[in-house]
Amino acid sequence: MTRLGIVAGAGALPGQIISACRQSGRDFRVLAFEESADPAVIAGAETTWIRIGALGKALTAARIEGIEELVFVGKIPRPSLTELMRDPRSARFMVKIGRRMLGDDNILSAVIRELESAEGFRVVAPEELLGDILAVEGCYGVVEPDGDCRSDIERGMAVADAVGSFDIGQAVIIQNGTVLGVEGVEGTDRLLDRCAEFVRSDTPGGVLVKAAKPDQERRIDLPVIGVTTVRCAARAGLRGVAVAAGGALVAERGAMAAAADASGLFVVGVPGRCPR
Repeated sequence: MTRLGIVAGAGALPGQIISACRQSGRDFRVLAFEESADPAVIAGAETTWIRIGALGKALTAARIEGIEELVFVGKIPRPSLTELMRDPRSARFMVKIGRRMLGDDNILSAVIRELESAEGFRVVAPEELLGDILAVEGCYGVVEPDGDCRSDIERGMAVADAVGSFDIGQAVIIQNGTVLGVEGVEGTDRLLDRCAEFVRSDTPGGVLVKAAKPDQERRIDLPVIGVTTVRCAARAGLRGVAVAAGGALVAERGAMAAAADASGLFVVGVPGRCPR
């Protein structure tokens, strides 16, 4: 079995992949992004720390460690153009893709093509290593969405599909049919914090909906929900979280369900678009 490089960003998912590799006996090494990956999550694993704007050094480190396959897990901050242009290999890559860099979907797809065709690595999806990580249909806790919330979820999925076609974001917040916010570059947690003031307490509803973009590359950056998502949704005054089954990842699903029950929120997987 080839050696796996776990390219780790923030969150709990890198730890779950590490545990899965240990249980299966898979040989691996962690390539952890500085100022992003949590040292506590990857504690005890052989780790090489890498910088977001140093593509050349990261790829050289992967080859030195005998890595042939890569999996990307955890939230990774998007580097600035200035950071990328400081690294010769990153700069060549940015020049090569040109206008295709506009939008996350295009640049992520280009990254995978470059890693596989030009650099010789194979990029694998997280679900290839952790079979139960994909969202499934149904409730994750004891709380279920009522009719009002179901209507908001349906509208939220339609809105997410529409904005996703423009490569804008993976999450929206809906209350009684009104769009309170759409995720941009800030990420879901900050979206929830930003929209908390708009959630009305005198009317029911308030749902976070997460779904993959229509043309998203599923091996990198599928939408993720977990304990932090539930806690931020509760702090924002929402009634629950809905995620597209088969097109999103669930981190620490047992702990997430427990957090949802403790907060009185529902977390539900619903039919949605599965990326290619």
